[in-house]
Amino acid sequence: MTEDRTGSYDSFLRDTNRLRPDFRRPLDSPYHISTELYDALRHVLHDVGGQPDVQVAYESRHEAERQWEMDTYVTCECLAWRGVWNAEIRRRMENDLGATQYYGLPYYARWITTAARVLVEKGIVTTDELGRKIDEIRARRGDVLS
Repeated sequence: MTEDRTGSYDSFLRDTNRLRPDFRRPLDSPYHISTELYDALRHVLHDVGGQPDVQVAYESRHEAERQWEMDTYVTCECLAWRGVWNAEIRRRMENDLGATQYYGLPYYARWITTAARVLVEKGIVTTDELGRKIDEIRARRGDVLS
């Protein structure tokens, strides 16, 4: 069965837009701002040290999940070995994902997402080629995009 790619992309955009923060107050270069606002403005996504958090229960992972993470790690290391990127480029690209994706994606999903962006931005692959490969892998695995 062939999938309507336009409908799937529209659905993807709708889902992504539902994740974005709704509250945003524009600033007009005030002369004085509160300490809390200053802290919020200078906070960068990857700097979570000292931030409050809740305890997370340990969950054992399935072998397939551990294998996927290792495959992602090895793929990204091979890209570095071949000179496509380095750790600093990866970190910078992760920071540029934005808060919703940065905090919403698992650790290695951020790696593979940024790897795809680098490959496309450097012209190594096109978005069409990447989309076809993703579709091929989904079909092979039996995954369905909802």
